Amino acid sequence: MDFEFSPEQTAFVKEVESFLDAHDDPDVFDVTRENMAQIVDTPARRSFMAEMGQQGWLGMTWPTQYGGKEGEGVYEYLLNEQLARRGGPQIGKGVGIIGKTLIRHGNDKLKAEFLPKILRNEVEFAVGYSEPNAGSDAASMQLKATKVDGGWTLNGQKTWTTSAHFAEWYWVGARTDPDAQKHFGITLFLVPLDQPGITINAIWTMGDERTNEVYLDDVFVPDDYVVGELNRGFQYISEALDLERFTMFTFSPIAQRLELLIEYVKTTTRDGEPLRDDQVIRQRIAQLSTEAEVARVMGLRFVFESAKGGAAPTSEASEYKLFATELSKRVADASMDIAGPGTQLRVKTPDAPMAGRAESTYRYTVIDTIGGGASEIQKNIIARRKLGLPKNF
Repeated sequence: MDFEFSPEQTAFVKEVESFLDAHDDPDVFDVTRENMAQIVDTPARRSFMAEMGQQGWLGMTWPTQYGGKEGEGVYEYLLNEQLARRGGPQIGKGVGIIGKTLIRHGNDKLKAEFLPKILRNEVEFAVGYSEPNAGSDAASMQLKATKVDGGWTLNGQKTWTTSAHFAEWYWVGARTDPDAQKHFGITLFLVPLDQPGITINAIWTMGDERTNEVYLDDVFVPDDYVVGELNRGFQYISEALDLERFTMFTFSPIAQRLELLIEYVKTTTRDGEPLRDDQVIRQRIAQLSTEAEVARVMGLRFVFESAKGGAAPTSEASEYKLFATELSKRVADASMDIAGPGTQLRVKTPDAPMAGRAESTYRYTVIDTIGGGASEIQKNIIARRKLGLPKNF
């Protein structure tokens, strides 16, 4: 694989950077929200994403018959990385998870209704996989779908649905065949979140961000809003999670936080001695810098494998997600250790080391190792699908 970008790809990055410079707005971009900066949760952010759609940058890799440009996946990668570096909203959920799944498996009605809206950023989605007893193990979901005349009724509870309080539609998995093995008998549905019978309650994370628990009580879904084949939902979810594990855990913020730490070490003294001369600190920075380059290349390998066509490469997605999010935690740990007690001051505290960025990073990075499947789940996927180990090893 080629580790360098072509002149056309480099020119695209410069075009994106110019666009972001022209649309710089603190109501849109906030690096201190860390990975949660990617969600499109305010009017300003929705307006910004709509302008991105006008640029033709949403759905660049989609087939032309659905409004895309059939572009190379590397362009979506480059776009997302530039957005993430600024702390801006990103293209992952609507364009990637929902849009690409509908293109592959959705019926004509769903494609006609949702794909144009996604390209214009006229709709936001919440994703409902996790339940109180089915977190990273999505195949254990028990939300019940019962067949009725003309559709289905949904009953049960979802949790950790981050976008439910502002999204219009719920992309939700439910069990349609309770007698099937747990990886089968699950079906995907699209449900309007203002549908009668839906109750949304806030849950606040340690990163000061809102997620939600969602209760569904006899919520009716017409047959037309079943995604793909009945009882094949987990297979579609697995495909989409491969995309999520890559596109929603970008490398740029990790590199940015490491650059911030390196600059702090370069310019700070302790007991009259420059931190940059401390051999232990130098070794730790060197180790993190090496690991950051590994994470960057693992991301490029996912892009390279994806370009071959077909479903997203599962093991590469898990390898990247596992390594990058655990690295992000190690960078946060190092920032707290090296800069000392002052790093416990809240983010944006002017007198705190690195303006308090270490404190917010430390809280947020724990969440990153859980979202999209916890690190333990990624290890299991790699063990089975890449190393060929038996399921009960």
